[in-house]
Amino acid sequence: MGQNLDHYLVKRGKDKSVIAGYPWFLDWGRDSLIFCRALIQAGRMDDAKAILRLFGQYEQGGTLPNMICGNNAENRETSDAPLWFFANCRELVERDGEDFLHERLGNRPVKEILISMATSLVRGTGTGVVMDPDTALLYSPSHFTWMDTNFPAGTPRQGYPVEIQALWHYALSFLAGIDTPSWATLALKVKKNVHHYYFLEEQGYFADCLHADPGTGVAQARPDDALRPNQLFLLTLSVIDDPSLTMPCLEACMQLLVPGAIRSLADRPVSVPLPIVSHDTLLNDPHHPYAGEYKGDEDTQRKPAYHNGTAWTWPFPVFCEAWAEVYDDAQGKETALALLGSASELMKKGCVGHLPEILDGNSPHEPRGCDAQAWGSSELYRVWIKLDKPDVTSI
Repeated sequence: MGQNLDHYLVKRGKDKSVIAGYPWFLDWGRDSLIFCRALIQAGRMDDAKAILRLFGQYEQGGTLPNMICGNNAENRETSDAPLWFFANCRELVERDGEDFLHERLGNRPVKEILISMATSLVRGTGTGVVMDPDTALLYSPSHFTWMDTNFPAGTPRQGYPVEIQALWHYALSFLAGIDTPSWATLALKVKKNVHHYYFLEEQGYFADCLHADPGTGVAQARPDDALRPNQLFLLTLSVIDDPSLTMPCLEACMQLLVPGAIRSLADRPVSVPLPIVSHDTLLNDPHHPYAGEYKGDEDTQRKPAYHNGTAWTWPFPVFCEAWAEVYDDAQGKETALALLGSASELMKKGCVGHLPEILDGNSPHEPRGCDAQAWGSSELYRVWIKLDKPDVTSI
């Protein structure tokens, strides 16, 4: 399985990047950096550092490229790519020591880039990502997370998406260990406010997003009740560890599972409407936005379904990882590995040995989208190593 990762790695000068998928994707920031975590878990530090060097040198005012087209890195419409960069640096340092933090990318060491990036996120980036000073939670503009799509806006998540807070807490906790304790104060504030503002007592899971217009603080934001898999990062990135919260969260997310993938939205009504509008035309039922099949016209059917019921291979291993962490015993690990193994059937068809980008949320869960997706394969590999071979140095 590990050799399959080499099919996505490409050279960019003396550094490396990741082709997000075949046959049609290029190197996206978030995809490359999520992929990079598997390289670190597998002990492939040289490859991981080559990717981090490439993207780190493009840091500007708290932003990283959303994608690179040739030598053009001007597309910076992403709030999660910088945070995944932090996650990789943290995991690299934990396994390989702090030497990488002192490497110079251009005229700055990596550590300085990280501190500069976090400082910019606190104060606000030119792209509109900014920390709410009252809660330390991070605001994200529309279309800036992995659940983005244009033509039309398929996933209304402008405000404070839950996985952005998980990644932000992960970054702040790391900074507290390599810089000043003031970052730890912010991390604790994030942890407290995630619990306070996101957990839905009646439903037993975490809101996916606190919806808000630019300039609106968390206290005035509106939590949705959309059941999505993004909350799982609260568990795997060590934000929430209280069993009275993690166990019901996992139980709720089980409703999203299909063999080898996890649906991006549950097939159930929502009380907070999620309208999808294109050219002043409403394309969905805002109170039941689930779309179980990814087919039809791109702009009016496939795009609205893309993150609203379509099942994805890349976050599926995160559910298995969360299960093993919540049920922290031999049986919990065995169950997680058994669940993870359901993805193997997908590797026997289509582009053999690789995972498709997406599946229909509805049975029979037909594979759709890209035939071979980088982060689907890498996340399966990362979590498998973590659960089955935790002391691996090279595979």
